[in-house]
Amino acid sequence: MKTFHFILSIIIFSFLSNNLKLDYVHSPTPFPSHQFTKNELMGKVNPKKDIHFVKIENTYTSKTNIYLRESAYNAYKNMFKSAQSEGITLNIISAFRSFYHQKSIWEAKWTGKRKVNGQDLSKNIPNIYKRAETILHFSSMPGSSRHHWGTDIDIYDLNNSTFENGQGLKVYKWLQNNAFRYGFYQVYTANRPFGYEEEKWHWSYLPLAKPMINTFNKLMSNSDFNGFLGAQTADSLQIIQHYVNGINQECL
Repeated sequence: MKTFHFILSIIIFSFLSNNLKLDYVHSPTPFPSHQFTKNELMGKVNPKKDIHFVKIENTYTSKTNIYLRESAYNAYKNMFKSAQSEGITLNIISAFRSFYHQKSIWEAKWTGKRKVNGQDLSKNIPNIYKRAETILHFSSMPGSSRHHWGTDIDIYDLNNSTFENGQGLKVYKWLQNNAFRYGFYQVYTANRPFGYEEEKWHWSYLPLAKPMINTFNKLMSNSDFNGFLGAQTADSLQIIQHYVNGINQECL
């Protein structure tokens, strides 16, 4: 009977691995048992007090007081060491971002306090739907950002052009060839039909992010986005359908 149960467990694991395309060679805990809540999915948590988060050490980031979920951080540290052994230095420049942090970014662009491509959107784009679409080229609507999950990181630089030559290109090529071994994937690739622009710097830890987006799609609706300027555009712009799910389809 024990032999039967052992063989059965191997068959089940093999089935799951094949269907989920698990390539996480050096990645811990690909099947989290934690049940994610709406507040977690929308970034309404305090990472300093949440036991699932850890502060990123200075070795791995040029920023201060930024956090990741622990398993994502452990996987990143393994990836960092591997890259370093090959002469590549990775640097996290953004990680967990709360709903309220995202709200401050969004509303600064919405009101014109922060220019977008040199424009004051509050004056240049009075139509609220077109204004929201313009912000959505690179900035998520509060509550919909993958950075809320503590699974996603921005690496090295926030300009695609940086990764087209020199050291930036070396970093990007290394990530393309190796990041998947540690569970990290580029979610905002080029030539997608919907969603944000390409982001060569944005990498997601899929062993956690996949179950989180699955839960997001079950629990959330566009009416859940509220409490910030321009929230009334969420349903018409289909934020969940076109932006939360408008990613590299291999990452869904």
